[in-house]
Amino acid sequence: MHKIIIWHNPRCSKSRNAANLLEEGGIEAEVVKYLDTPPDKEEIKAVLKMLGISARELMRTKEALYKELGLKDVSDEEALIEAMAEHPKLIERPIVIKDGKAAIGRPIEKIIALLEE
Repeated sequence: MHKIIIWHNPRCSKSRNAANLLEEGGIEAEVVKYLDTPPDKEEIKAVLKMLGISARELMRTKEALYKELGLKDVSDEEALIEAMAEHPKLIERPIVIKDGKAAIGRPIEKIIALLEE
């Protein structure tokens, strides 16, 4: 059995849809409520590598906090990762991790494709 992890925010409809998809598929997953238990910088870096994207691509750029922190003008990857570690609300959701690969569930088809691999 493959270990599957979901970075989940129960208040987010997309995140709830992903959790339901796993549950309805009978897929046992470790649920990480990342707002309560934020990932550290190393965990974020590992997920970025699995996703093959930049730190900014993992960020919720429409989040008010993103604008408040002036992150639009920050180009340093390390600083963006630090901001996500300090403010997990900035992390796009949901994220499903399986076998060293990850997918952001926007759209949910990305998670379906990951699970079918």
